[in-house]
Amino acid sequence: MNKSFYEQYATFIDHFIAEALHEDIQDGDFSSLASFSRQTEGELVLKLKESAIVAGVELAKKIYAQYDNSIHVKVHHKDGVLADQGDTVFSVKGSVQSLLATERLVLNCMQRMSGIATLTRSLVQKVAHTPCKLLDTRKTTPNFRYPEKWAVLIGGGVNHRMGLFDMIMLKDNHVDFCGGIRPTLEKTFTYLKDNSLEVPVIVETRSLHEVKECLMFPQLHRILLDNMSVELLEEAVALVDGKIPTEASGNISSKNLEAIAETGVDYASLGALTHSAKNIDMSLVTA
Repeated sequence: MNKSFYEQYATFIDHFIAEALHEDIQDGDFSSLASFSRQTEGELVLKLKESAIVAGVELAKKIYAQYDNSIHVKVHHKDGVLADQGDTVFSVKGSVQSLLATERLVLNCMQRMSGIATLTRSLVQKVAHTPCKLLDTRKTTPNFRYPEKWAVLIGGGVNHRMGLFDMIMLKDNHVDFCGGIRPTLEKTFTYLKDNSLEVPVIVETRSLHEVKECLMFPQLHRILLDNMSVELLEEAVALVDGKIPTEASGNISSKNLEAIAETGVDYASLGALTHSAKNIDMSLVTA
């Protein structure tokens, strides 16, 4: 049975929640402490102010549970659902002090994640007629990477490497410093063998010559075709001929994504999924 995103990265997500709560609350939410007793109960509902792919509900539940496990959440729209303007995503009951102390963190996460999921879904639909899958990148907000990549998955995209630690990605600077594709890959696979490591290896290529050199290393996880024209992508895909998965990257947008996907590449990676998504407008209001 496959683990959920949260189950895979629970340690990091729980740490993020704890740090984010501390950043905002520190010694106390004095506005609420001055206004209400701990025993004052209330209910809030999360309302969408525009239609969107909902993302962040499961994270919101973790935030509430970590801060005050007596808070009760009733979900109306799960993560991944297309909800309309005015819809209630969830309702939440509990101590008013707790509801207001967590309000901004929940909204910040939900707005950002829903924006990423909505953009991702729209782009995934553009290439649905092809086998091409959309990948995110490391162009994420520092210390908010896990929720952002979680949102990409909710929107129908695929996560690239999580960081520098879980995949080797040899880019132009690696290749240039090592003196070319072949010596770079020879050094890399020797390093992995000498250190008994099993880490997927991706290498960035800028020409058909570099693509040809990659074919000498069938153990490659993926060949990245960087900043290539549609015509050059078609040539590269034909040259690889399915021997190693291919990924198009660099200057990909909604305008050229469809043409790139139709070249036959297996993946297209877009930093825009996380760095250019518009936050979705929503609010937590009294029921």
